[in-house]
Amino acid sequence: MVLFHRLLFLLIGSLAMGFAPARAAEFYTEDLRIPMTEAGPQGLEAFLVRPAGTKRYPLALLSHGTPRSFGDRATMTAHAYYGIALEYARRGFAALIVMRRGYGTSPGGRADSAGGCANAAYLPAAAVAIADLRAAIDAMARRSDVTTIGMIAAGHSAGGLATVALTAQPPPGLVAAISFAGGRGSRDDDEDVCNEDGLVQAFASFGKSSRVPMLWVYATNDLYFGPDLARRLYAAFRAGGGSAKFVTAPPYGDDGHYLYSVAGRPQWTPYLDAFLHERGLAHDMLSPPDPLPPPGHFSDAAKAEFARYLASTMPHKAFAVSPNGGYGWRSGRNTVDDAQRDSLAACMKWSPTCTLYAVDDQLAGTTRQITTDQSARIR
Repeated sequence: MVLFHRLLFLLIGSLAMGFAPARAAEFYTEDLRIPMTEAGPQGLEAFLVRPAGTKRYPLALLSHGTPRSFGDRATMTAHAYYGIALEYARRGFAALIVMRRGYGTSPGGRADSAGGCANAAYLPAAAVAIADLRAAIDAMARRSDVTTIGMIAAGHSAGGLATVALTAQPPPGLVAAISFAGGRGSRDDDEDVCNEDGLVQAFASFGKSSRVPMLWVYATNDLYFGPDLARRLYAAFRAGGGSAKFVTAPPYGDDGHYLYSVAGRPQWTPYLDAFLHERGLAHDMLSPPDPLPPPGHFSDAAKAEFARYLASTMPHKAFAVSPNGGYGWRSGRNTVDDAQRDSLAACMKWSPTCTLYAVDDQLAGTTRQITTDQSARIR
C-alpha cells in the first residue's frame, strides 16, 4: 500500500487577511499502523515525529503508561505524546510513539494483563509489551528515513517498565534507554502497588540480562511509585548486573509521577540531555516550531483563545476564522481532515463564512497541505 504522509511545511506567501511569511518547518509527522500478526489486520496505532531533513534519523522508541482504570485505555492516543516526541525530534531522533495492544485504537483487549492484584504477574505482561515494541522496531528498520542503528528507547510508568524489560532482551542497535517513573500495578495515590514484592522480583529478573546503559528518573513526590519502592526496584535491578544511573528528581507539582510531561519539560529535559551527552548520543538541537501570529483583526479575547490553540499539544488540530472576528477550533482529531472539518463547523456556529487559518502548527493557505484520510501502513 502506498504510504500516506504529511510533511509539516509553512506557507511561503500571505493569506488575504495579511501576516508575515513564516520560515519552513523543521519537523515531519506521520500517522502509522504497525503491522503485527497478534494485533490483527488493523495493526498497532503509532505516530512518528522527526526532523524534516532527508537523511535517516536514529529511532527513539517511546512507550506510554497504563491508566489505573481499564476503561481509560480506549481514550488514549499516540497524538497525546506529540509534545514529548517533539523533544526527541529536536535532538535529532525519529521519535515513534506506539500504542501497545489494548491501548488507543490498537486491538488487543487485556493482552498485557498482569492478572489479579494480590498475585500480579509482571513478567508475562512485560513479554507482551516487548513483542509490541519489537514489532515497531522491525517496521522502522524497513524505512528509508529511520535507522535502528544507534536507536534509543524511553518510557514512562508502565512504559518505563516495558523499556527496562526491552533492555533485558535488547534488539540489535539499541544503545541506550531511559525510564521515567518506571513501574506498574499502582492502585491509588497511597503508593498501594499490587504485589509489590513481585514487581521488585521482575526488575531483578530484568537486571540479570540487561546491559544496555540506562537512565532512571523518579520524582520524590511520585504518588504511584514512591522513593522507597523506586530504590528497591533499582537495587534489585543492579544486583542482577543491570546498568543504570538513578536520578532522584525534586518534587514536581502535586504528583511527581507526571514529571515526564509537556509541562514538566524544563525539569526533565536536562536529565535527558546530560545522559545523551555522556553516551555520545547528543545531536544538534533544533528549534521548536515558530509560534504562529494571530490574525490581525482579532480582538484581545480572540487572541487569547488562539494562544490556547497554540498551547494545545494534541494534534491533529485546526483553527478557523471569519471576517467579522468569529472563530472556532478543535484539537485531538484522528486526521487533519477531521480537524479542519470540525473547526470550520465550530466557527460557522457564529458566522456563515469561515476559512481555515491554522492547521496543526502551520498557517493554512493557498498551498494545500498534503493530508490523508487514513493512516499509513508499513509493509
